[in-house]
Amino acid sequence: MKILNPETVVKPASKYAQGVVHAAASERIVVAGQLGLRLDGSLAGDLEAQMRQAWNNVFAVLEAGGFSRTDLVRATIYVTEPGQVALYRRVRDEILDGHLCANTYLEISALAAPEFQVEIEAEAVRE
Repeated sequence: MKILNPETVVKPASKYAQGVVHAAASERIVVAGQLGLRLDGSLAGDLEAQMRQAWNNVFAVLEAGGFSRTDLVRATIYVTEPGQVALYRRVRDEILDGHLCANTYLEISALAAPEFQVEIEAEAVRE
């Protein structure tokens, strides 16, 4: 896998890749949007807790498919509370522990239920 942050494009505002190149013959997993729900169905507390739980759920799906967090090539994050990009970046950077992937952060008006504050979709590739 090759991380791309070309000098011909504006430098990323935080720790993510502008692009990720991977071999076409590799295995790919697409992870459906994960919420901040615990295994017992309860919702993690505040926005930060929901972010952490959503990431943990993404990693659980990756691991079930035989992938690891370092195979992650793309993540799309939907947040319902405006102005939380700095919080998201801090949580993401801590959770990914230096791993870079393509990343899109979107602030939206609502998710499937009003108490859900974050949802994370992901893709991973294993070469």
